[in-house]
Amino acid sequence: MSKLAAVRVALVIGLSIAALPAAAASTSAAHPLVGSWRFDVPNTGCAEIYRFRADGTSIVTSGSEVAESEFEVSATPSGKGFYVWTDTIVKDNGKPDCSGQITDVGRKTTNYIRFDRSRRQFIVCRREDFEACFGPLRRMGGDAV
Repeated sequence: MSKLAAVRVALVIGLSIAALPAAAASTSAAHPLVGSWRFDVPNTGCAEIYRFRADGTSIVTSGSEVAESEFEVSATPSGKGFYVWTDTIVKDNGKPDCSGQITDVGRKTTNYIRFDRSRRQFIVCRREDFEACFGPLRRMGGDAV
């Protein structure tokens, strides 16, 4: 094969790979976020269950809603102690969550999470401060994710 033909083949392969949909970013299985978490929504009798997998995907149940997402979370906390968590909804069953809302597929959010010392619970904040947060989310027992 000539050098020009080899360059063309490499270019076609490179462009084909670039056109593939992005896969979820993997997260270390040892990351404190990986696992199952429960948030009891105040004054509703409703709970949300978050299941974060090391492959960068998650499933959240909230009320009648079941949503799937792809997420990225920083490997280490910032100087303020928060991990950056970016989440994109890729699938939703179209049913209402604990607050009566229906989540739009494609919605992307960035939040900041802060674990307690035990890493058995965390809060979710809009910024790296404690002004607009919810939680705590508490680690559920068992290894099922």
